[in-house]
Amino acid sequence: MDGMSDAPKPDGVTVERFRVVVLPHLDAAYGFARWLTRDPVAAQDLAQEAMLRALRYFHAFRGDDARPWLLRIVRNTWSDFRTRNGTAGQTLDEIENRPADGPDPEQSAIAGDRQRQIAAALAALPAEAREVLVLREIEDLSYKRIATVLDLPIGTVMSRLARAREKLAAELGGRLGRRGDGLPDL
Repeated sequence: MDGMSDAPKPDGVTVERFRVVVLPHLDAAYGFARWLTRDPVAAQDLAQEAMLRALRYFHAFRGDDARPWLLRIVRNTWSDFRTRNGTAGQTLDEIENRPADGPDPEQSAIAGDRQRQIAAALAALPAEAREVLVLREIEDLSYKRIATVLDLPIGTVMSRLARAREKLAAELGGRLGRRGDGLPDL
């Protein structure tokens, strides 16, 4: 938390406004942190640290949509953590997966396998591709909001997203042993 002491300490009104404006986006912050860290425990720590930073600097928040602002703080906190700890290239061998709900065990197994394949393919992508896909396809942010989170022009977001989708399709195709222009129903 280097250099954070220059921010004013939040008062009761600021804390209450923070609860109303930012706290509803805690799940999105954790979800994004989980994709960045690939570790549920580290994601909790990252989301907590990001929320503390967001509260500390809430006085600087302008606008009415706190979600992209908070997700950018999550990303910056992750970047700071990786720089501080020298873990920029570190990856995990496995990704934790949740079983899918299905009408019967067979359907559940198929759906769970699909989720594992997609999660593993997404995790295998470079961080730049993974974060833009997570923000668009999982967090459902607009191009403009993604541009805000990643501090990039919208055109760059669009081209990164197109390349990331191609990489994901290729990764899934390789994992599933499929070829061709598109992937059949997974």
